[in-house]
Amino acid sequence: MATTPVVAATAMNEAIAPYLESQQLQLIANSEPEVVLKQEVPGRRRRVVGIRFRHRHSQQRFTVMAQIVIEATDLGDLLALGGLESRVGQESLHETGEAALPTQPHPDCQQPFTWGAIVELMSPRQHQEIAIPLATETDPWRTPEDFTADVWTHASNDRWKRWSFLSPCGIFRYGRCWRSHGYQHPVLPGDVAVIAWATAQSPNLPIRYGNDYRFGSLVGVPSAVREQHLQQARDRTRAYLHFLHTHATPNCQPRGDLTWSDDGLATVPYIREARRGIAMKTIRHEEIAAQFYKSPRAACFSDSVGLGTAPFLDLRQNQAIGHVQLHPQAAQVKPFSLPVGALVPIATDGLILSSKSIGTTHITNAVYRLPTVEWAIGEASGCLAAWALKHGKNPHELITDMALLRQLQGKMTRHGIPIFSFDDVPHDDPDFEPIQMMAVMAVVGSGCEDTLQFCPEVAVSRAMVAVILVKFFNLATMTPVVPTFHDVLPGKHGAYAAVETLYSSGIAEGIGRDRFAPNLPVTRSTFAMWIRKSVPEVYATAFHKIPADATYLRRRELVRVLYKISLSRLRVDPVTQKTILNVNTH
Repeated sequence: MATTPVVAATAMNEAIAPYLESQQLQLIANSEPEVVLKQEVPGRRRRVVGIRFRHRHSQQRFTVMAQIVIEATDLGDLLALGGLESRVGQESLHETGEAALPTQPHPDCQQPFTWGAIVELMSPRQHQEIAIPLATETDPWRTPEDFTADVWTHASNDRWKRWSFLSPCGIFRYGRCWRSHGYQHPVLPGDVAVIAWATAQSPNLPIRYGNDYRFGSLVGVPSAVREQHLQQARDRTRAYLHFLHTHATPNCQPRGDLTWSDDGLATVPYIREARRGIAMKTIRHEEIAAQFYKSPRAACFSDSVGLGTAPFLDLRQNQAIGHVQLHPQAAQVKPFSLPVGALVPIATDGLILSSKSIGTTHITNAVYRLPTVEWAIGEASGCLAAWALKHGKNPHELITDMALLRQLQGKMTRHGIPIFSFDDVPHDDPDFEPIQMMAVMAVVGSGCEDTLQFCPEVAVSRAMVAVILVKFFNLATMTPVVPTFHDVLPGKHGAYAAVETLYSSGIAEGIGRDRFAPNLPVTRSTFAMWIRKSVPEVYATAFHKIPADATYLRRRELVRVLYKISLSRLRVDPVTQKTILNVNTH
């Protein structure tokens, strides 16, 4: 999502414009919450019923009453204002159960924040002196020794390569958000970049040399202290720009017209860590780190409502003492999902957690706070709020009602929102919804072992279908001492129990001569017969638009049929996708 703030703001404003014009949505800018309005009854979950705001410019106060409030502030301010269950900074081993943590919490150990800026590379004849504060030796957040214009990358054989500011792998190109010459890769005059960077002066030194502000925290401190750190962070970025101007290139000029400011600095800083709500589900280090999984994915939550991916835990440190030190192997991450339970407060109704305040820990927030994941969190929060309002339920009730939860996941995938990691099934695939849903329900997984591929066009073996159907229909497994088929023997074939179960249940038969042919692809006609014997009442609907012929059954057709059966179980019309009757189906 590399673009200028003006382009991004235009795109988002255009998206909400119809709702503003129809008065379905009212947007009130430049306001901050002051009071969280609650209803508290002994013995019951408290309920958030509204927020009182103050307009920053006019100082006028106003109240918004709501059935559901989404906590999407940058710093988790609603949790603090409402006195709601939350955590700040680095927790203890006792609080989260993460083995990497110390026995004592360290609330001051938080990720640094960064006040970004936008600069343009000018031609030599265009450059001007930058009217910004010099780096000084008296203020630790502005010392010139704390800055560098270079970045190091790991080459090979423990060798490192140094890149200058304007080089192909340098800081400017990394943050480039506008190319003046189309798809030209080199950095050229007219290019525009975001400066929000932390690097080191050498591979052996800690990452701290850039405009990351690590000299204090914004969460869990008095408002006056917060304002002091915000101002010092702005000063640090100005000093860093001056350093780049004098030590890297004199041709970079701030572009205040792109940031709605005089100095090219952003209107607000980039926050990496907020106050986190204690949710019904807390996502732990052991559920996302690569070292705990042999498969290509991290934990696949059955209540997933979004996805994320990152190569490693970007766990930066401020100057507080006691930060957890993760071994490089422990910091590697595999593709992960977003459980809806992490969006629901443990003891509060009327509130949905979002942004960086969901049920993560100090460690797992390091990947869930990334922009692409935060976008997914926002989508999920909005969908959950709308779904709860539609069905007249509190979010915590909705996510424990399996039928409604599956319907919510189905609606999200129907609109192209992924909830299970596959890299060969785009969101516009005609079977995107059934593939995603059958995967998140653990009915099917990757078609190619040790990959993120579903392989939708691959044929399915008879043994594999037997295993899937036994699990899908929750059949009581049969393991007779004497095998029915001599090509599916106990202890020698992994599908033995499944094949015997389908045979004993009168669903499947062999191909003759006491053979089942487990590795032979199943045909559509054979699969149709098995489905007709299993659920005759929905057979016609399940095989809608799939001919029961001798063609080998593809994986996409398998999940398409099973998903239609699932919809009938969830009281959803498989054709219209409309709810027939809300029941608690497990």
